[in-house]
Amino acid sequence: MDELQRAIEATLFASAEPLTVEEIAEHVGDGEIEIALGQLAAQYEGRGIELVERGGRWHFQTAPDLAHLLRRTREEARRLSRAATETLAIIAYHEPVSRAEIEAIRGVQISKGTLDVLMDAGWVRPAGRREGPGRPLLYATTKEFLTHFGLGSRQDLPGIEDLKAAGLLDPLDESVMESLGQLQLESEDEGD
Repeated sequence: MDELQRAIEATLFASAEPLTVEEIAEHVGDGEIEIALGQLAAQYEGRGIELVERGGRWHFQTAPDLAHLLRRTREEARRLSRAATETLAIIAYHEPVSRAEIEAIRGVQISKGTLDVLMDAGWVRPAGRREGPGRPLLYATTKEFLTHFGLGSRQDLPGIEDLKAAGLLDPLDESVMESLGQLQLESEDEGD
């Protein structure tokens, strides 16, 4: 292992947050950081911890097949309500999105508590305000959302066909997902 790899390894190990290539360079200086990261990731492959990239940020994580060993030390996560799950899906697929747009897609009003739960979990954040009447607050997903669900980017979100194949859509969910797809098509048409 060369000195650059050792410096990157130490930097990532000591960091409380995942780091971008640029942030790593601030600590270790210039060099072929991306190549060194790839080599380090290969060295850690199949071990108890792995070096992974999620959303353009690098960090060490427990190997997925060993995560069960650490579960008893973790706080039990609350299960998301159906409203929170639907709201999170709408935000993930349509971000940035306003509360009114979320309600239009779901067909019902959402309580402020639903968004609070998602923001407390660290998966949703305010993403500015839309230019227009009332300047509504917009919501988007976070890096923590990508990390928690093991996604490299939003492009890794499953499509409708993937969800159907996995048996994860009931008829109501299917109509919601079709509405999401229709809304996406309408917004793309408006952008043209």
